[in-house]
Amino acid sequence: MTTSTRDRGEEHADPRVRRTQAALRATLIELVQHRDLSAISVADVAERAGVSRSTFYDHYRDVHELAAAACTAMIDELIEAIPGGPPGPDAADPSGAKTDTLLTFFAHLAEHAGLYRSVLGPRGSARVMEHVRHRATVAVYAHRTATGVPDLTADTPHDVPAAFTAGALLGVATDWLHRGCPSSPAEVAARTLPLLTTLYREELG
Repeated sequence: MTTSTRDRGEEHADPRVRRTQAALRATLIELVQHRDLSAISVADVAERAGVSRSTFYDHYRDVHELAAAACTAMIDELIEAIPGGPPGPDAADPSGAKTDTLLTFFAHLAEHAGLYRSVLGPRGSARVMEHVRHRATVAVYAHRTATGVPDLTADTPHDVPAAFTAGALLGVATDWLHRGCPSSPAEVAARTLPLLTTLYREELG
């Protein structure tokens, strides 16, 4: 298969490359709002973006790799909203910082519900889901250990609370999305916070 420009490290070398990649990412984001990722083909993306299939393959191996690239910026914005360290004594206060953080997290999901529902759902992309899980775990670990701004591309030591928190939040989010967001972001945030609070209280013992 043709080696992608991402593999050759050329995505920043030519403005035309950046424009083409941006057009492909934007096209996929548009398409995934209306149908499952598994139902979108390379031909669908190429035709809508106004490029040939060979041009598509110059940049991405398949639709799943494109999905990972298209969602990275939005995923990283979402990950920044995930709470990290143990909640403070005012964590149960609806006006507290942790509640605000969770509200931001779920409000972001609701704003882009069509995209996340398709990408994170059962017919979505395993690569994208792993991307989200890994970056969520890294972000939570960085906050828990006070290591500063997380390097979302880095590996971390095995940290059970960080992995549990990331997995739990993504599990709640995915279930909520696929049920059509039956409760408001504020309501689901308020119901999730006590569970996280309990986790950290048990850990700190």
